[in-house]
Amino acid sequence: MRVIFMGTPDFAVGTLEALVQAGHEVVLAVTQPDKPQGRKQVLVAPPVKEKALEFGIPVFQPKRVREPESLRVLKDYEPELIVVAAFGQILPKELLDLPKYGCINVHASLLPKYRGAAPIQWAILNGDEVTGVTIQRMAVGIDTGDMIAKTEVKISPEDTGGTLFDRLAEAGARLCVETIPSIVDGTAVYTPQDESAATKVGMIKKQDGLIDFSRSAKAIECQVRGLNPWPSAYTSLAGKTLKIWAAVVCEGDAAKDVALTSDTVSAAFDIASAAPGTVVFIKKDCFGVQTGDGILVCKEVQLEGKKRMTAGDFLRGNAIEVGTVLG
Repeated sequence: MRVIFMGTPDFAVGTLEALVQAGHEVVLAVTQPDKPQGRKQVLVAPPVKEKALEFGIPVFQPKRVREPESLRVLKDYEPELIVVAAFGQILPKELLDLPKYGCINVHASLLPKYRGAAPIQWAILNGDEVTGVTIQRMAVGIDTGDMIAKTEVKISPEDTGGTLFDRLAEAGARLCVETIPSIVDGTAVYTPQDESAATKVGMIKKQDGLIDFSRSAKAIECQVRGLNPWPSAYTSLAGKTLKIWAAVVCEGDAAKDVALTSDTVSAAFDIASAAPGTVVFIKKDCFGVQTGDGILVCKEVQLEGKKRMTAGDFLRGNAIEVGTVLG
């Protein structure tokens, strides 16, 4: 099978590897242009480019794949199938109609839920217990094509955007190579998406990490996990950015009990009336922050200019007291 593969980030690398290992002839890898990074603005290649070069696969990096010149390049490779995984550009109809077996996309959600960018992070942000991967036949719209195959992946209470990213990448790569034979032999079933159930999500921005302590502790804990490793959930302490890397939720009577058993707060401290963002208890290995509903118990943090550390290590080197207000 002559395949053109289109993808850019780490998520797509596993699918490229799986295609090669399954014996498909990947004649071209299409990825985004190298991007400048760091203070010196050094050009850095996308992960897919690096992996393709390891395999000896030619690489094409068009700024806009829909430009006539880019389309001519792709046509010259005469692909039988185009496989897309987190490429980052919208494909024109002329390209979708090019291969004999069409274009398929490895999308990291159970469509029609979470069409668009960052479906992995949004699944955690919204507190979902299950997500997955969908192989879809690509259409002109964003993630609107018919569904061919799905696989579910459970979201554990410990999952972060990073760990779930890795598991979905592996599941997507496996499902992709398992699905291709049915496309070729004509046994694949193409199921239209239910438009009434469709949800769309946008790209994650740095400001999405800013914590609003008036929200519930559960919502903030999902924010902490979903935005790990980027852009991270953050607040401020004494004018400096404080990133929260790991936290747990304490609600109801349990919240009162854990606070009142701390050596740093007495029964006279009115936890219930503490404003959101207020530190309501401090222990050796954690500290609790009042939210709009429940207490967020911070376990791992990073103060601006410092390295990431446990809350215990942070407390030993920073003056923070009950009643301190974050944000």
